[in-house]
Amino acid sequence: MHPFQKLLCTTLAVALVGLSLPAAAATFEIEAGRSYSNSHGTPAVFVEGIFDAQPIGSSNFTWAPDVSLGWIDGRNLYNHRIEGENTRDNAFLLGAGARFQYGQPGDWYRHLFFSFQPTYNTGRTPGLSGPLEFASTFGWQGKHFSLQLRHISNAGIHEPNRGETMALVGVSF
Repeated sequence: MHPFQKLLCTTLAVALVGLSLPAAAATFEIEAGRSYSNSHGTPAVFVEGIFDAQPIGSSNFTWAPDVSLGWIDGRNLYNHRIEGENTRDNAFLLGAGARFQYGQPGDWYRHLFFSFQPTYNTGRTPGLSGPLEFASTFGWQGKHFSLQLRHISNAGIHEPNRGETMALVGVSF
């Protein structure tokens, strides 16, 4: 199967599974891009639900509950092994955390955000070596479009701790 066809099929599959995210989400987003670990790239797809933003005290900061379901394709790299495990696994990720923003609704910088999610990981990749990972994302969110840089790693809980870093483009509903 052509890599684009594989990405499209996986995007549709993850989107269908993502429909199980709570219907109360203020924004439902499908994100796709390329993830890199140790200079080896592979497709990545996420479905995310972002709930209504809540103010943090009387400041200009807000936070919103944020849940995501993701997939990072495995790599066929025979020279990368983690504790005897093959790193060709597909990684399926489930995360829940918070998205933070700063500013009033009309401010240009209000579209910038940072999110953090503890994440459960099912696979092993050159960058994801255990079941507990942490996802941190910096991005820009428009009305129906987003750009994001996401890093997922185990935060040094154990070795190896290479992580996966990806650029994602999202479409929101």
